[in-house]
Amino acid sequence: MSEQRLWHEVDDYFTDRLLPDAPDDALAAALRDSDAAGLPKIAVSPLQGKLLQLLAQLQGARNILEIGTLGGYSTIWLGRALPADGRLVSLEYDPRHAEVAVRNIARAGLDKQVEVRVGPALESLPRLADENPPPFDVVFIDADKVNNPHYMEWALRLTSTGSLIVLDNVVRGGRVADPDNTDPDVLGTRAALDLIGGHPRLSGTALQTVGAKDYDGFALARVLA
Repeated sequence: MSEQRLWHEVDDYFTDRLLPDAPDDALAAALRDSDAAGLPKIAVSPLQGKLLQLLAQLQGARNILEIGTLGGYSTIWLGRALPADGRLVSLEYDPRHAEVAVRNIARAGLDKQVEVRVGPALESLPRLADENPPPFDVVFIDADKVNNPHYMEWALRLTSTGSLIVLDNVVRGGRVADPDNTDPDVLGTRAALDLIGGHPRLSGTALQTVGAKDYDGFALARVLA
């Protein structure tokens, strides 16, 4: 058995035992409709979605910011962690992706709590900041990797002490550690990791993962005083 196949089988094993009802109807429909619309197959796995939900619940999150909506699959997982009066703002560059996501989020019963904003995130973020929203308790960054350091900087501006920032896809199949690799996505990821490691207001770590999403990983950063 190949390593990759083994990773997938172990993920299936965990999912069957820990998430027997995942994906439920709303989550399964979100994936199905995303596929039917031709969206990239890059949504988080069920286990990763549940991890995001648990992290938001541990934070006691009332306000969540997501950078990169895609079809709304991770948005649904995060939205389900919110209290009834909680709010999630999700930023999506592609109008077609956002259209699919809005339908999926509404079907999951989260349209009163979740707002999808369309356009380049680096244009949406300043407008969001101008609204002076309450600090976001959780920020999930899963968009174009070349802009990861800019997203991290905005996440810092829009959070406060104790907030959690999750940066997805930091391993890049191991390319992040290859000094000869100058792919823009790799460079952006390295810059974001350097920001986490060197910023006085951040305490962070990163983990490699294998599974249904093959070889990848994520970084976690807590905002300090």
